[in-house]
Amino acid sequence: MLSVSSTGGAYAEVPAVTTQEFDCVIEPNVTIKLASSVEGVIAEVAVKRGDLVRAGQVIARLDSALDEANVAFARAKATSDAATRASRARLEFARSQHTRNERLKSSNVVSDARLEETRADARVAEQELREAEHNQILAQLELKRAEVLLQQRTIKSPLDGIVIERNLAPGEYRNEQTPIVTIAQLSPLRIETFVPTAFFGQISLDSRAEIRPQEPVGGRYVAQAVVVDRVLDAASGSFGVRLELPNDDLALPGGLRCRIRFLAKGDLGLAR
Repeated sequence: MLSVSSTGGAYAEVPAVTTQEFDCVIEPNVTIKLASSVEGVIAEVAVKRGDLVRAGQVIARLDSALDEANVAFARAKATSDAATRASRARLEFARSQHTRNERLKSSNVVSDARLEETRADARVAEQELREAEHNQILAQLELKRAEVLLQQRTIKSPLDGIVIERNLAPGEYRNEQTPIVTIAQLSPLRIETFVPTAFFGQISLDSRAEIRPQEPVGGRYVAQAVVVDRVLDAASGSFGVRLELPNDDLALPGGLRCRIRFLAKGDLGLAR
């Protein structure tokens, strides 16, 4: 491949990127330090270093005796409708009294003052019923809040991965600075490489590359480009490329050096 300057002169010939090999590194796709949104004493850590975990799997639990008691108390309040039923009964009685006095008033048996009194009693009873119903709604919301706080005492993995470090043990205190475990996602894997600036424009997001991990792992694999840097590094004369390598069977570990060769269109490489 020959580059031509704007004045008609020729730059040095730049070979096709598919004819070159570059150094690369195989890394976990994501590494997270799993913590909790609340502080407390660790009651249980259900995994150890090297364990495979699935998304949603319980990793650890904080001591939750107080939160469990709060949930039980809130549930008792939220499921009790005694106050509402009592207020409704008082309202029905007050209304019936007022209706009866209205009939009696037409016969001049009940005074105007008594009629107004029963009307006021009915209005008060109606307001008490609304307040009881409102308190019932608040109790149900308080139950949901208590349940959320209890759920926060259980820490679950947000992804499939492998535990690479266990930072805390049962009995230790979990604060905002200390994660409980560190989890690495190994499927897919992330391939990072830096390519000389001269090859800029020859690699795109549909580019594929053959990856050869260092021994003793070895083998040949095909990865897909997912990031091609648009800002070049003038100091090193290179730009970064990130690729994604499927690793469903977890045959490849992370943290490996490798060699990479970008493939021409239609070239499938020598994948395993």
